[in-house]
Parts: sequence; C-alpha cells; structure tokens
Amino acid sequence: MSVSHIPEKVKIRLWGKAGGRCQYRGCNKPLWYDSLTKVEFNISYIAHIIADSPDGPRGDAVLSETLKDDLSNLMLCCDEHHRLIDKEDVEGHTVEKLREMKKRHEERIELLTSLIESRKSHILLYGANIGKHSSQVSWDKANSAMTPDWYPAYRQAIELSLINSSFQDFEPKFWEMERENLIRQFNQKVKTLLSSSEVKHYSVFAFAPQPLLIELGFLLSDIPAAEVYQLHREPPDWKWQNPPTYFDYVVEEPNNYYPTVALNLSLSATIINSRITSVLGNDISIWTMKIENPNNDYLRGREQLTLFRQCFRRLLNGIKARHGEKALIHLFPAVPIAVAVEIGRVWMPKADLPFRIYDQNRKGGGFVETFNIINE
Repeated sequence: MSVSHIPEKVKIRLWGKAGGRCQYRGCNKPLWYDSLTKVEFNISYIAHIIADSPDGPRGDAVLSETLKDDLSNLMLCCDEHHRLIDKEDVEGHTVEKLREMKKRHEERIELLTSLIESRKSHILLYGANIGKHSSQVSWDKANSAMTPDWYPAYRQAIELSLINSSFQDFEPKFWEMERENLIRQFNQKVKTLLSSSEVKHYSVFAFAPQPLLIELGFLLSDIPAAEVYQLHREPPDWKWQNPPTYFDYVVEEPNNYYPTVALNLSLSATIINSRITSVLGNDISIWTMKIENPNNDYLRGREQLTLFRQCFRRLLNGIKARHGEKALIHLFPAVPIAVAVEIGRVWMPKADLPFRIYDQNRKGGGFVETFNIINE
C-alpha cells in the first residue's frame, strides 16, 4: 500500500490517461461507479509499479523515493487487481510486466479518444443458422474489428437476426422464414435511417447462408457508405489483415452460348461444372469467376474485396451484353461472407439481369434453388 502523498494534479493526469478504467491487462473496469448498485463514486486505487518505499512491492533503494509521485510509475486499478499485484501475487507482477500493461492501456485510450466525429459508424449485425453453426456476430467483436478506422456511433447495434430460430438451412421453410424476417427487420430498422442525414456510414457484420447474405447486400445497396467485414479463421476475428502482394480474379467465358445462363463463383471452393449441369441440364452457358487457389481464407484484406466489386461489375455487364436483357442468371456461389454481401450491393435494380440463387446443402443432395432477386 502507498505510504506517500500523490499530488492531486498527478492523480487527475493519471485518470485522464487511463480513461477512468482499470489498467490491468484485460480488465478495463470503469472506476467511476459501482457495477452492482450503479451509484457513481470513485472506486479506484492507485498502485505503484515500483513501490514508494524500498521494502514495498517491487521496491528499490534509490528509485522508490525518486518515483514515488511520478506519473510513469503509477497505475489506476480496481480493488481486485490492486490487491493482486501488491499482496497476493507480487512475484508474478514484475516491473516490466506492469509497465507494459500501463503502456498498452494508455496507448489504446489515446487512440480511441483521438477519433473524430466523422469516423462514427453504425454497426449492423445479421446472423442466421448455417448447418449446425449459429450466428457468430456481436457488438464486442464488431467494435474490436472497426477501430481505429471507425468507432461505433452507439453502444447498441442494429440487429437484423431472427433470434433463437429453430429452422435449419436444409428445410424448405428456412429460406421463406429467414428472408421474410430479414426484409421486415431491414425495413423497420434501416430503411428509415437511410433517408435521414443521421446515418453516414455502416459497418456490416454478417454470418449466414450465402443467399441471405446476397439479399442483405441487395437491401442495403451501394448507395450508403458502408464497409463489409469478413470473419477470418486464423486468427479468428473480423479485423482486416494484410492482403497478398499479388492477387487477381479470373473470368472464364462459356465455350457455347445458350438461352440458359449460369454463373459459377469459385472463390472459397471450386465448383465443378457438372454440379451445375446436374441441376440445369447440359444446354447452358456457364460463366466462371475464380481465383488461382480457391479456399476459405483467401480474403485477407479490404483491397481484395474492392477488386472483387470492380471485376464483378464488369462481369455482370459482359453477361448482359452477350445474352440480352431478358436473360436470367442462375447464380451458384462459393464465396466468403463479405463477398456474398457485396454481390447484392453491386447488383443494380432495373439495370442488371435478375438472379436465381442456389445454395449448396449436403442434406439437400447438392445445390438447391432458394429464391430470386429480380428487377421491380
């Protein structure tokens, strides 16, 4: 425990640098109110990294006196972690370890408090069951992925999910129920905001079967400013990573042209054409968009997503120019989450050819038809 007096101006500076929160790694507890009663009062403790007396925790014959009221030697803590570092586990909390905790916490607070008003973004969450996997989106995960590029406009996200749905994606009613819920939730919670000046940017986090993600993108469109995030496997988070040095999408045109048009998107996995002809027959024109090595984790950086939008826009124009305005595109997607949403955002009502979207489902015996996105 401290035996020296810490000047009030030093305490105030420490509170400011700590953002009024416990600086112990992983805690971040607010120290201006009681979490149980919600009564507001100061519940903080100030811990010395090097004790203010030589015989205290991490004390030093010379530095204890020199640093007893030095800001660099003080940590703002909750009661629990103050006791931990000064009494219960002194040996486990070295000077170097505590300095690193203090440094990282204050850098984070400095970063977050330097964000300006124009970087506000509304978090939009959407989740639906994929096989045995339920939704993996949350406000906390979204907040972590957004910063420092954006920060949440509100503590509450715009939630479009059908909570606790018992329907699975192999059931025919799944598509009807989930799509209708998505449309209704979007109209109630987002559509009115789009016409206002309040919302200038969206951060989209979605985890659902690909047809529903495409529908979400279609509803959102590319009119409002938005960033669509991708769930990565390694590490398992939504934060954008560094893309590969060289990357490109490859488009292959069909060998023969028929009235029936299919679009094979082999990005997260390879779709062989026989899986498409088994659904539509042999007399079809199959256009293909692919990458060199299709895999689940290829989409690492936002630059790859921007490039997809550009290439997909050109592809839709090319298909329409070749097959005419009355054609229907049978869409067979094997794409990452963010790409699926962007497919819907890129599609232009009253300009692009309508989609009939298929979903791969083992229990359904392969690709099954889900629903259409059409011009109205």
